[in-house]
Amino acid sequence: MRLSARPLLLRSLLSLPLSLSLLAAAAQADSLSVEDAHVRAVPPGSPTTAAFMTLTNPGETDLALVGGASPLAGHLELHNHVMVDGVMQMRRVEAIPLPAGETVRLAPGGWHLMMFELAATPAEGERVELTLTLDSGESLTLEAPVQRVQPMEMKGGEKGAHSGH
Repeated sequence: MRLSARPLLLRSLLSLPLSLSLLAAAAQADSLSVEDAHVRAVPPGSPTTAAFMTLTNPGETDLALVGGASPLAGHLELHNHVMVDGVMQMRRVEAIPLPAGETVRLAPGGWHLMMFELAATPAEGERVELTLTLDSGESLTLEAPVQRVQPMEMKGGEKGAHSGH
């Protein structure tokens, strides 16, 4: 099921007694659709975690994810895994490209959101608020469930997982 709403409307919906699973399943800003958002469950005391999701840009204009925030994290960074001299390394990036009409998957082993300086250990089944910021100035706030995530899937190689490529 998809939830279509402008960012302010979505924020107001978060305060209503709606099923949080509906909100976590999918969210849509004017120019971006977010599906299957989730945050990695980590052991107690871990200072970091990661968030993953599928982002679709249904518009005719290229976009980029340029930032994010969460009450759970002191700060959030955009990251990707790249092959350097035969060794897979995680690197911070300034933006995650969201080409017009395409879907970009944020997943282990590719693009993802790293969350640092955690205020608490996210436990499986809890929900985490995430705010995504686009280069257009638009932002989208959603809630994502905390789930156990399998190690790096390595789908999509160095450039991340893009459907249609």
